[in-house]
Amino acid sequence: MTGARSISDVLQDILRNMQDILRSEVRLAKAEIRQEATQATSSALWVMVGIVGVLSGWMFLLWTAAYALAAIMPMWAAALVIAGAMTGTGSVLIATGIRRFTHVKPIPERTIESLKENLEWMKQRTK
Repeated sequence: MTGARSISDVLQDILRNMQDILRSEVRLAKAEIRQEATQATSSALWVMVGIVGVLSGWMFLLWTAAYALAAIMPMWAAALVIAGAMTGTGSVLIATGIRRFTHVKPIPERTIESLKENLEWMKQRTK
């Protein structure tokens, strides 16, 4: 009976270890997803600021057209320079935000790698 008891103890120990490993993997996945969500939020902020810049540029382009019709040369030329600068700035901000989005990984890679290592470890332990 003691042999059967020890096998039962070993199986219970393996089950507890697997539960601990699974809990650890869930915690790791949560932390990894939280980190990626923070980066995605930051990227979205860059895109929104860029959109504000482009919209400001559009506003100055409209003002430029109005001044061009009203004052012909000096006033609209200055407004056109401002509109070009605002549009360029907004475009750079949008491009930066989009580029930062490419670094956001929707899959928790470290968690997957850790799970693979744990599965391999369990296979070795059960042999």
